[in-house]
Amino acid sequence: MSKNLGAKPMLVPQPVMMIGTYDADGNANVMNAAWGGIVGANEIIFDLGSHKTTENIKLNKAFTVAIADAEHVVACDYVGIVSANDEPDKMKKAGFTTRKSEFVNAPVINELSLTMECKLKEIIDGDKFLGEIVNVVADDRILGDDGEITYEEFHPIVFDTIGHGYFALGDRVGDAFSEGNKLK
Repeated sequence: MSKNLGAKPMLVPQPVMMIGTYDADGNANVMNAAWGGIVGANEIIFDLGSHKTTENIKLNKAFTVAIADAEHVVACDYVGIVSANDEPDKMKKAGFTTRKSEFVNAPVINELSLTMECKLKEIIDGDKFLGEIVNVVADDRILGDDGEITYEEFHPIVFDTIGHGYFALGDRVGDAFSEGNKLK
């Protein structure tokens, strides 16, 4: 037996993306966004309403996308529920510090381990932002001996769109491009 749930955003897992920008005065800002994802080998898209972040992206034509992690869930949620328009010390209250991206005019959040540095390619339907990923910067603490990201050290969180919860990714359950060979 099954149940029709209607048209809902049920793509799971839903990444928790931290969108970093600079305002006109060069102040760093970040917001939590969950409506988006990777749409090509070097493209990312997210859907935002009207925010300080959207103004900043339009101004600078650039942004960063850090991936929220379990260690920083409180700070990551905080910057999603508080607007920089209302709280100018939002970044400080969250405990986030930044440095300028080497590739785009946007901040990298020092406390988050994985960041995509992006140039704005296009705004679609007024609030969908398509970006070109020009670089990915990863903190040494999430890299394995081979220099690649290891999920034994990196603990990204995902958003539950129905229950409004955050969950840490779990255990490895198989090997991509290999498990299916068992059925050949």
